[in-house]
Amino acid sequence: MEKSIYKRILLKLSGEALMGKQGLGIDPIIVDSIAEEIAEVQAIGVQIGIVIGGGNIFRGLSASARGMDRVSGDFMGMLATVINALALQDYLERKGVTTRVQTAIKMEELAEPFIRRRAIRHFEKGRVVIFAAGTGNPYFTTDTAAALRAIEIQADAVLKGTKVDGVYDSDPKHNSQATKFQQISFMDIVKKGLKVMDFTAITLCMDNKLPIVVFNLTQKGNFKRVILGENIGTKVIGD
Repeated sequence: MEKSIYKRILLKLSGEALMGKQGLGIDPIIVDSIAEEIAEVQAIGVQIGIVIGGGNIFRGLSASARGMDRVSGDFMGMLATVINALALQDYLERKGVTTRVQTAIKMEELAEPFIRRRAIRHFEKGRVVIFAAGTGNPYFTTDTAAALRAIEIQADAVLKGTKVDGVYDSDPKHNSQATKFQQISFMDIVKKGLKVMDFTAITLCMDNKLPIVVFNLTQKGNFKRVILGENIGTKVIGD
C-alpha cells in the first residue's frame, strides 16, 4: 500500500488555478482535474485541508488600486473564495469525497463557520475541509489564511499548488536561465525577496517551523507524488 510522508496537510490553491486558460471565472474541466488529484490523495488516508484564493473572480487589492475602498474590496474578494470553495466541494463530492466548507465569515445557509475543533473532527472522520473567506479580516491575503489555518489544525506542511514546478531565483517565464531551488530556507526567501507567499505567511510558517512545498499542480499526479515523498517542486524549511 502507498504510504504518505504526511498525516495532515494544508493545500493552498490560487483562484487563478481554477480558471484554466479562461481570462476569468471557473473552468469545469480544471476543477474536475484538481478534484481528481485531491480524491487520489485522500484515498491513501491523508487528511486534507484546503484554502483557495479568489483572484479568478475578484481581487480586492486590484480594485483598491483603481479607487475602491480597500476594506470593501477585500470583503468582496473573500466572497469570491467562497464561490470557489463551493465549486470545488461540488466536484469533490461527485467523486465520492465527503467535504465540508468552513468560512471565516458566518453564512450558515452555505457553509459551517470556522471552528478549529470541528475541523479537526472532520479530518478524523475522513472528510476534506475547505477553508473559505480568508481570515475574515481585510488586509490579509489567502496565503496568510493558509498559513494560519495550517498552524491551527496542526498540519504537517503547507503544500502550495501553482503553475510552476518550484521556486526560482527569477521568473522562469522571463528568464530562460532562471535557477530552480530544490530546497531553500525561510530566511533566504526573505533576503532574496522571492515571491513564494507573502511576508506575513512566510513569517507565520517560519515561527512555527511549518515547512512549505511549492509544486506544479497542473501536472497530473504531482500532488500525490509530493505526498509520497518524491523530490517534486521546492521545499521551504527553517535554517
